[in-house]
Amino acid sequence: MKKEIDIIIYGATGFTGTLCVKYLKKNYPDLKWSIGGRNKEKLTKLSNKYSLNTEIFIAEGDDSSSLDKMTEKAKVILSTAGPFHKYGSKLVESCVKNSTHYVDITGETFWIKEMIKKHHEEARRKSIRIIPSCGFDSIPSDLGVYYACREFGNSVESIHSFYKWKGEASGGTIETMFTSSNNKKSYLGPFGLTPKKSISSIQKDHTSDRVTIKKNTRLNAWSGPFIMAIPNANIVRRSAALLTELGRSYGDNFIYKEHAYYSNKFGAFLGTIFLAIFGLILFSPLKKMVRPFLKKPGQGPSKKVMDEGFFKGQFVLKGEDGNTNTYELFGQGDPGYKLTSLFVCESAIALLEDPSDLSGGLSYGGVLTPASGLGDILIDRLQNAGISFRKNNI
Repeated sequence: MKKEIDIIIYGATGFTGTLCVKYLKKNYPDLKWSIGGRNKEKLTKLSNKYSLNTEIFIAEGDDSSSLDKMTEKAKVILSTAGPFHKYGSKLVESCVKNSTHYVDITGETFWIKEMIKKHHEEARRKSIRIIPSCGFDSIPSDLGVYYACREFGNSVESIHSFYKWKGEASGGTIETMFTSSNNKKSYLGPFGLTPKKSISSIQKDHTSDRVTIKKNTRLNAWSGPFIMAIPNANIVRRSAALLTELGRSYGDNFIYKEHAYYSNKFGAFLGTIFLAIFGLILFSPLKKMVRPFLKKPGQGPSKKVMDEGFFKGQFVLKGEDGNTNTYELFGQGDPGYKLTSLFVCESAIALLEDPSDLSGGLSYGGVLTPASGLGDILIDRLQNAGISFRKNNI
């Protein structure tokens, strides 16, 4: 099957999709890419606005025939069309059917589990890489852990990550959070995406996503719950299991946990209270009253907010030999949008490289993770794009 187009951005007219359009146009003028989505009028308007010399694909998320016409031509589908549990399932099915690699920006863990159950084995047989969570959910966590373990070079007992960030949520992200909260299976537990046979008794006994406010003397900061910890941690733990299958184990009983961090106790307290209130709204009838006052799909942060945003992740690694090191990731720009568009675009482009250079090699496939599906190649690409990976000598 001849693939004529390198990448098709599906959901191109959405807030993050448009950022991806701008990113590819600016940084990869020689790449052959196209745009797709559900609304012809909006796609045409987008194409005219940015003077795109690209093909336009009209495809509803539940229309397999129109999705097939798109995936038959693309080497890689880059999807920003969320909520993914509403619009992504048949697209992933079409990608596996037509041997097309796939990346997206979802944090919908329950949906990823469904895709693993339905498509992992067939994608593995066909050497197709289906890689969800290539945005701020969960590139920094997944590649931060991968990088730390790689640089440490020995078996790892545990990694605790700590995040500080600045940014705003878009209407699309808010919509995903509100619709996902309707799913009774949205929380899958700490090993929701991990093959059951790969989990040791030590990991079961010592793994928890519960986080309390606590002073961290190593970072000289206060830690508390992080809003993205649960989906991120599930991806990291799946990576650990898949990389073990590839002979690149982090450690036999590797433990991962994720936190936010603050400069003082009061900040940690306020951050925790905010999360508690937000959780109460999401999982109670209050959400019906609050939702109309928040941003709608297609609306997002201003350019000023996106330019002034940032994230910093600290990864405190403890080796099985007792040594402890700290590694750091840093990115300038709103992590949920400016950096998410960078992350997912570079992930899609990484899939165009020689597959023998990717994690797992030429024949590897399945419903994967950024670390297990892209690994060193993606780290190199992100470093070249301005994301800092380094050892923090503290």
